[in-house]
Amino acid sequence: MENFENMKLYPSLMIFLSLVVAVSCNETKKENPKNEIQEFDYQVDRFADIEVLRFQVDRWNEMSLQQKTLIYYLSEAALCGRDIVFDQNYEHNLDIKDALENIIDSYSGDKSNADFEKFMVYVKRFWFSNGIHHHYSNAKFFPEISKEYFTKLMSQSNPKGFHYDSTMNFSTYTSWITDLIFNPSIAPWKIAPDNSPDLILNSASNFYKGVTQKEAEGFYAKMEKNHKIYNPERPVSLGLNSQLVKEKGKLVEKKYQVGGMYSEAITQIVFWLNKALTVTENDQQKAYIEKLISYYQTGDLKTWDDYNILWVKDLESHIDFINGFIEVYSDPIQKKGTWESIVNFKDVDNTKRTETISKNAQWFEDHSPIAPQFKKKEVKGVAAKVIIVAFLGGESYPTTPLGINLPNANWIRKEYGSKSVTMSNIMYAYNQAGLKSGINDEFYYSNEEIEHAEKYGYITYNLFVDMHECLGHGSGQMAPGVSDASLKQFHSVIEECRADLFALYFLGDPKIVDLGIVNHPDAYKAEYYRSIVNGMMLQLNRINLGDEITQTHMRDRAIIANWCYEKGKAENVIELIVRDGKTYIKINDYEKLRNLYGDLLAYIQDIKSNGKYQEAKQLVEKYGIKINPEIHKEVKDRYALLDLAPYSGFINPKFVITTENGQIKDIQLDYSQNYVDQMLEYGKKYRLLKK
Repeated sequence: MENFENMKLYPSLMIFLSLVVAVSCNETKKENPKNEIQEFDYQVDRFADIEVLRFQVDRWNEMSLQQKTLIYYLSEAALCGRDIVFDQNYEHNLDIKDALENIIDSYSGDKSNADFEKFMVYVKRFWFSNGIHHHYSNAKFFPEISKEYFTKLMSQSNPKGFHYDSTMNFSTYTSWITDLIFNPSIAPWKIAPDNSPDLILNSASNFYKGVTQKEAEGFYAKMEKNHKIYNPERPVSLGLNSQLVKEKGKLVEKKYQVGGMYSEAITQIVFWLNKALTVTENDQQKAYIEKLISYYQTGDLKTWDDYNILWVKDLESHIDFINGFIEVYSDPIQKKGTWESIVNFKDVDNTKRTETISKNAQWFEDHSPIAPQFKKKEVKGVAAKVIIVAFLGGESYPTTPLGINLPNANWIRKEYGSKSVTMSNIMYAYNQAGLKSGINDEFYYSNEEIEHAEKYGYITYNLFVDMHECLGHGSGQMAPGVSDASLKQFHSVIEECRADLFALYFLGDPKIVDLGIVNHPDAYKAEYYRSIVNGMMLQLNRINLGDEITQTHMRDRAIIANWCYEKGKAENVIELIVRDGKTYIKINDYEKLRNLYGDLLAYIQDIKSNGKYQEAKQLVEKYGIKINPEIHKEVKDRYALLDLAPYSGFINPKFVITTENGQIKDIQLDYSQNYVDQMLEYGKKYRLLKK
């Protein structure tokens, strides 16, 4: 999968934005698609740099009991993998999580004072990021309380609620947990900066143990050459579902499977998938769920590919889901998948837009500005739809993608196609929460850009996401003999750039109007303006002063905006204007900007198709990492006046089940649960991995 940040836009599934939808969606309205709830409170909680929202599951009561039950079973499977993500992010996250949640449950002191409130802010951040590292920057964050106060919290909590082995007493355990949380030298980065001498040894993500970057890369390079394991015509995603460890001086993979690593959680995932088999909509859906179960039982990556082929062929089912070790963003060398799940069903009305795009996929491929040898002669199976999200799990919770394009394996996409989706209720929730944020008024150059965004911003942003997923990730092809792994740590950012540029380039094509997707030839300018302003300025609000850009999607957007600004200087395509002491961006020639998007797309496709690692490295380092400190400070200062949280995520609805004689008679959704209660409930009920 690829990510759209809190948009995770995925060429498989995932694509990661805590989102800037509000930038271009002010005042936008949406027709009510027979929602059961007319008044809906999208805001749930606000702390630190985070806002927690809820999404509404439209058309729930239009589904049959069988369909509701299937969603419920798949959602339970999504919850059973929750511990896996915490552990994958850092080996001691579950130890810390146990301690934090026991303090909340049993601390006997004053819970109303300022220090305890600060403690709770830290816990909320920990939950939101699935661990001690910021979900976006990957840097470790810290409580705004003293170590002495934290020690007091532990000492005045139920000692039986803390879990530690016999090598420790309570005092040494308290010191250990405190050090894990407060010591800046322990696990400072989930993913180490690119300039680290060893990306694996300097990263806290728990995909390798006692293994250097050189050893890991050599291990998988050797495996790829072994044709008994690696078939060039059908290459499995080596290392995707395992931890690589060194035991007695030998490198060994510990597979994620029943009976292997994470067995307790995976066994429960399989239990609920088996329950789902009893209420499937059709035989095809049943077949790929059975194949997914087999994959979890064996850990065989060929079976994972077989599952993905069956899954991508299913175009009839109303209900769909992803479940597995999918995206590799959290692995410093991008081999290993983090566990995630999203349960959803088809938004029939809005799917008409994506179906129009996918039916014309060959036209877009043929007219792409990339070199002819990289164009697919026959675009296969781009199954595009708009979905309504019913439940989020794993890496997709609380932060979620806005779009999905899976599977990630290029050979499956080429031979069998892909599923590309846009999440309508998630995007709408972001839009509603961001109404009248004031961002456009503060940062947009003039009323002309503001009014254009208000008129066309929502549809063009949705279309951008659609095209990124439906077309961008599925476009182009590799040169013969070039491996997906050739770009190493720069693979994901290059792929995200490529998909973004494909979408941006064609947004400005008259074909979009001809197809009836938008009704004005200048509508695309709303997304062009948003893209440049976001890439050069707005997204910097998410980064601490003095830091560099580390997150994949932020780098992607920075590369596109900064490259186009620099390359267009001679013709003044994009202009920086200082007015009343504030910097504004003015686009003077949208057609020339579109041409620049096309030029960069052609260059990036060449980098990917030919596996040009050094050129990828130079592009990312020149345009995607460094920040102008004066612009950075200005953006932070101007945002501070707006009092907005730069990151957003979601809690799930709660299933209310009515039974009769042990049989499910109805399932309704309850939206009243708050963030803390949901996290504590999940922590107790789905604590499946015992440390």
